[in-house]
Amino acid sequence: MHIPATLVRGGTSKCWLFSQVHVPTDRSALEKLLVAAYGSTDPVELDGVGGATPTTSKAAVVGVSPAPGVDVDYLFAQIGIGTGTIEWTSNCGNCATGIALYAVAKGLVPISGDRTRVVMRNSNTGAVMEGVVDTTGGVVHHFGDQTVPGTRAGGVAVGLTFLSPAGSTTGSLLPTGRAAEELRLGTAEPHQVTMVDAGAPVVLVDASGAGRSGAESLEQVRADVPWLRAVRHAAAPLMGLLTPGQEPGDAVPKVGLVGPPVPYTTTLGEPVAAEDYDVSVRMLTMNAPHPAIGLTSAVAVAAAGLLKDTVVSRAAGGPTGEWLRLGTPAGVVAVRCSDPRDGVPDRVTVQRAARLLADARIYVPESGARKAA
Repeated sequence: MHIPATLVRGGTSKCWLFSQVHVPTDRSALEKLLVAAYGSTDPVELDGVGGATPTTSKAAVVGVSPAPGVDVDYLFAQIGIGTGTIEWTSNCGNCATGIALYAVAKGLVPISGDRTRVVMRNSNTGAVMEGVVDTTGGVVHHFGDQTVPGTRAGGVAVGLTFLSPAGSTTGSLLPTGRAAEELRLGTAEPHQVTMVDAGAPVVLVDASGAGRSGAESLEQVRADVPWLRAVRHAAAPLMGLLTPGQEPGDAVPKVGLVGPPVPYTTTLGEPVAAEDYDVSVRMLTMNAPHPAIGLTSAVAVAAAGLLKDTVVSRAAGGPTGEWLRLGTPAGVVAVRCSDPRDGVPDRVTVQRAARLLADARIYVPESGARKAA
């Protein structure tokens, strides 16, 4: 069996996109199909199209949306590496960037001059985003010069805006009602954290209080993965993300460290001065250090920065303004919060880049094809 698919790069992620007409609508059958196609039971995903890292082992099923004012719906899948499982509860802003370009290139949204607006809805969370794709000259571009921290490769410019992102999962920007609080892990000393839901549910640890800087190398963050997973699992029930008796997962809440700006060197060897950005951020993607920052996490950090006494605003020296510059392992990511209402932004925008990498037919092992049928 083979299925058509398109490989896209969105920001610092790669994602295979599938038209909804080519894959099963039943979630269980779709999961079996994707596990087989990606080789997900193998920790290096050798016998499949998976990239063997969380940022390169992603998928989305895309189709025209029936909702008024929305162009396309997409179901996001984070493929487990070596687990043979798929996580369905989250969203990926980088993949949404690629989906915006895909929607224009595949004719799901007609080109409208030099900039084409694509409104997307994430079926997993209900989040709605707006992608503004560079279509200068009224045509689709397959290459471009727009770059993002984490790669020197250029791509087609896409401005990605999260619309009314606060509380999309839990119903509130601050699910516990507190800007910051102590989170206890067993008998250890409690940590100051901010639990925020904007773009995605996120728990942010005050790095300084935990004996970290927030500007650690990826190797240093990797050593902290077990501890940060424990933070995630302790925060999940407090944020209302678990039903009674349910075991915590490793997708939500997203978890990371936030600290004040300090000089550091990016993963590409570029020096960054403390005055070049506002707060240091180090996040996990599933159970690995994120090489940059997921866009949904960037939205949450920026939204938390607007509020007094969060770990973000404390690290920044006070509540932040319209722009917040995040110091990530890959470099500085600027996030814009606009149209605030009572401290809650109605629009959060990040400038990204995307590129269509390949149109392909993915050959699925017969076992996976039979299970998906």
